[in-house]
Amino acid sequence: MSLKKKLIVLNTTIMLGLGSAFAIPSVKAESISDIQTQRTGIQSDISEAEQVINELKKEQSKMKSQIAQVETAMKENDEKINETKQDIKDTEKAIDSLKKEIKALEDRIAKREEVLKERAVSFQESGGDVDYLEVVLGSKSFGEFVNRVGAVATIVEADQQILSEQEADKADLEKKQDSVEKKLQNLKDMEVELKGMQAQIEDQKAEMVEMKEKSEKKESEAEALKQSLENKDAGLEAQIASIRENIKKEEERKAAQKAELDRAAQEVNTSKSSSDESSKGEASSSSSNAGSSNSSNAGSSNSSKEPASSNSSKSSSADKPAASKPAANKTENVSKPSSANTGSAITAGYKYIGNSSYKFGGGRTASDIANGRFDCSAFVAWAYKQAGVNLPASTGALTGAGSQVSKSQMQPGDLVFFNTYKTDGHVGIYVGGGKFIGSQSSTGVAVANMSSGYWAGKFNGRVVRVN
Repeated sequence: MSLKKKLIVLNTTIMLGLGSAFAIPSVKAESISDIQTQRTGIQSDISEAEQVINELKKEQSKMKSQIAQVETAMKENDEKINETKQDIKDTEKAIDSLKKEIKALEDRIAKREEVLKERAVSFQESGGDVDYLEVVLGSKSFGEFVNRVGAVATIVEADQQILSEQEADKADLEKKQDSVEKKLQNLKDMEVELKGMQAQIEDQKAEMVEMKEKSEKKESEAEALKQSLENKDAGLEAQIASIRENIKKEEERKAAQKAELDRAAQEVNTSKSSSDESSKGEASSSSSNAGSSNSSNAGSSNSSKEPASSNSSKSSSADKPAASKPAANKTENVSKPSSANTGSAITAGYKYIGNSSYKFGGGRTASDIANGRFDCSAFVAWAYKQAGVNLPASTGALTGAGSQVSKSQMQPGDLVFFNTYKTDGHVGIYVGGGKFIGSQSSTGVAVANMSSGYWAGKFNGRVVRVN
């Protein structure tokens, strides 16, 4: 093979070698770019998942606070139930004691009635017309006269005393019987209240369990989502690292191959130089022997191009964090209140939504109000007090705190009543749109729907407009 052909083969080999050296990393670089794009999307999802987790943690923190409030309210309600039970026991003891006293009074009255009955019989046996004056005037001597006067006075006095005691005992008996009846009625009322409190406690327990389950479920789902995304991201990162390692090995192999080609090219160039020098010597000798022949020395200049090696640039795209989406504020659609006072009463209670708890008998002390612990009637009274209107803090009294209006004419600020564990057992403030705000046993202060669901079935149609 001639030298020219050797150079052509050598240059072709070099170019092919260098071409593959650059082509393979280029293909792998494109693969890295594709994976990096996928990874950028996953990292964006991870960022969003972290935002969700942060929101869930805030929500869980809020739930824990609400659960703590519910547990406090439950503890206080349990204490109230125990007090009520003790009051029932004390009332039962008082009733037993009254029954014994009534029995003793009845016995005394019965005995006196027997004495009076005997007097009446004696009087009838004497003809029924014996006059105390005749008895006195019928005496035969002064001594007998004195004795008869004393006897008559004693009898009259004894009869009057018996009659007086009889009347007093009867009045006392009627008074104690009335007291027993009132205590019995109070006992029945306490039993109704106790049943109502027990139902509220059960509602609060169920609400607390549900809140815990929701919190745990959301936390588990969020952590699982984040873990899944992190696993995907780690897998893609490992793929990129593997590809880069392969590229590095390929570049090292191609660099060694290029060095070998460069060495071979150098050897060819060296051989070519020696051959050129030989050719020049032979041409000079031939020219001197010929004498006058002009020899044209055609020198061919071979210019060898040095292959330029360039390192493939590596571009890394920074992950663009997902923009946090602001949570939409929940607003209740309320109608226009009937007056400034009712409007103020409605809005005053909004600050307790989500951070209050129901407490039977609560909302009547500064401590309860500061910690958002209300029962339904106390909340209504407190809300209206913020608007400068004084209302009683009991459902019974609130039914007469204004004028009765038809439910078809309800306006924001009107008081609405519900039959829960008793008639008018719950009260709230109508806010419009078929909703009311009140302190519910399971949620504390909240806006609830009275057009459908639980409260629709409990609404008794009583609507009071505060004057």
